[in-house]
Amino acid sequence: MIAFVLVALAIIAPIMLVTAFFALEVFAGLFPLRHAVAENPCAKTIIVIPAHDEEQVIGRTIAELACEVGASTVLVVADNCSDNTAGAAASAGARVVVRNDPERKGKGFALAAARELLRGDPPDVVIIVDADCRLDGASLRALCAAAASSGRACQAVNLLTPDLRAPPLVQISSLAFMIKNLVRQRGLQRLAARAHLTGTGMAFPWGIFDDADFGGSNIVEDLALGLDLSGSAAPLFTESAAVWSPAAPASGTLIQRRRWEGGFIVTSLKRAPVALGRSIIRADLRGVAAALDLSVPPLALLFMLNGVALLLCVGLRAIGGPLWPLIVQIAVLAAAVVALGLAWSKEGRRFASGATLIRLPLYIAWKLPLYLGLIRAGAPKEWLRTGR
Repeated sequence: MIAFVLVALAIIAPIMLVTAFFALEVFAGLFPLRHAVAENPCAKTIIVIPAHDEEQVIGRTIAELACEVGASTVLVVADNCSDNTAGAAASAGARVVVRNDPERKGKGFALAAARELLRGDPPDVVIIVDADCRLDGASLRALCAAAASSGRACQAVNLLTPDLRAPPLVQISSLAFMIKNLVRQRGLQRLAARAHLTGTGMAFPWGIFDDADFGGSNIVEDLALGLDLSGSAAPLFTESAAVWSPAAPASGTLIQRRRWEGGFIVTSLKRAPVALGRSIIRADLRGVAAALDLSVPPLALLFMLNGVALLLCVGLRAIGGPLWPLIVQIAVLAAAVVALGLAWSKEGRRFASGATLIRLPLYIAWKLPLYLGLIRAGAPKEWLRTGR
């Protein structure tokens, strides 16, 4: 019995810890950040768009950006395209680089190709935007000023366009995206003085962009890059800038989640324990906070794990084990639920209706095949693109 109790506690304790930190981080992110960013206009800014089969949307994206900065400052890398992405981008006035290398495809390779081209006449700041995103002029200026004045990589608020008429599962997915990319980014900035890079709406001073390891075919190259920068110039969350992407339908949402969550889980398991141990040894509280943030699994998986922990706590008590694990588990789970409720009340009403939240258990069940597939086959190994 003692052995069973020890094994159960070894499983329960990490789940309690990351759930408690998740609640703390969400509570810390309920209110906007206040950054005094100096107005530091960039003498030269280039917007890089890595694009794979984006003929349908690339022209509109370039036209909108051109209204703010001029089409000549937009560089499109048409990476291993099977459509006319390059022609559509050129027709819209952008500079275009075409890559055809099936053995080396992915966003990391596309960004590396852009860097090679820009090294001949480097800009002050490079801003990276996905082909289907919307980034207004005020956000572009805020990102540029933040990167130029801080000397750090800067991340805009990266959100999905809200649609309360969308299917409930898509609404909840958009809400979870907001929790991750707005509320928890605020909390991480407050607790650890850094943020995660999320792949679009990123601004880099040229020196950082020139030295960056873009990860090649790494499916979460932006996350890995942000972690690599944490020791020298940790990314800065720039809440005054926002980038918006259209929400995918339910089938496309599952593809997006499989790519991101699979890559995130692999990266988390590989890097979070090492970062946590190193930060504890150094008595680096901010480093501990950053490592715990990286340890928090995706929202649905977090609640699945809490369900397992709760069952283990009940089982322990049923065989005469201690009561305190059950009390602590209920307390941290309640704190996480309250934190989510407050986040929805303050920021999430436009992403998911109250009636939709009732279906949260269905969302968790909907994600179960995804996690079972990741256990069976592992994370995706290449750049997955959803339908437009």
